[in-house]
Amino acid sequence: MTFKTIRLIADSTCDLPPEYIRQYQIGVVPAYVNYGGKSYADDGLELDRQLYYEQMPGMTSQPTTSAPPPAVAEKIIKRVFAEADHIVMLTVPAALSGIHNAFRLGAIDLPQDRVTLLDSGTLSMGLGFQVLAGAEAAASGDVAAVLEAIRQAQQRIKVYAVPETMEYLRRSGRVGWAAASAAALLQIKPIVNAEGGAIQSIARVRTFGKAIEKLVELVRAEAPLEKLTLLHTNNMEGVDRMKSLLADVLPSQLFIVNATPVIGTHIGPKALGVATLRQSRRS
Repeated sequence: MTFKTIRLIADSTCDLPPEYIRQYQIGVVPAYVNYGGKSYADDGLELDRQLYYEQMPGMTSQPTTSAPPPAVAEKIIKRVFAEADHIVMLTVPAALSGIHNAFRLGAIDLPQDRVTLLDSGTLSMGLGFQVLAGAEAAASGDVAAVLEAIRQAQQRIKVYAVPETMEYLRRSGRVGWAAASAAALLQIKPIVNAEGGAIQSIARVRTFGKAIEKLVELVRAEAPLEKLTLLHTNNMEGVDRMKSLLADVLPSQLFIVNATPVIGTHIGPKALGVATLRQSRRS
């Protein structure tokens, strides 16, 4: 068997902690957030996530998000490709973002038998878990093994989130004004699921406290877990509450992530979410 150097590349919405990116030498192509007349790369340098969410309530106009220009994707992709025999690239769903197409264009000049581009079908650490699965399998030097590890992980992942308010979804145009106003009046919080390349509401509850309880219930339904991420947009109080309620099912691999502003721009500050990776075998 010929062993290959296989490297992974993902977009910045994967939400992987920096230490894992360094450990597995994962290439990261930044998506962008636009506000105040400027465009900021979600690279941990140009855009400070905590500060951004602190500033959001005072912004006079709604920020927007955008895919990286193909030239930016190309630069990073080719840099990683130069050090590998094969690259495997994963992105947010093509149906939800132009990021996937930016990757495709960024790699179009490379030998296509040495490049694999995958649609993760999900968001945030749902994408991140797939990247990690591939990176862990990459040591085998077997491209087929890497792709199978990603496929199996994808089947065991769930991602759920809840906004603290509907206001930012209304501003971003993701829901209508009337629906958002009615939800605010009735204190309705939608629980959304990101799966199969789509985002859909799976439940509605009357208060944010009930929403946290519903997220906890959804996590418990996936136990036993191999990995778990508690996601938030500047809401560590909510994270601590979820962590306490899930104490008996927390896996050893627990991540706490202030989520990418590319998602947070639309869902708003103080939101909460979870990304679960259930164990491959249940007792």
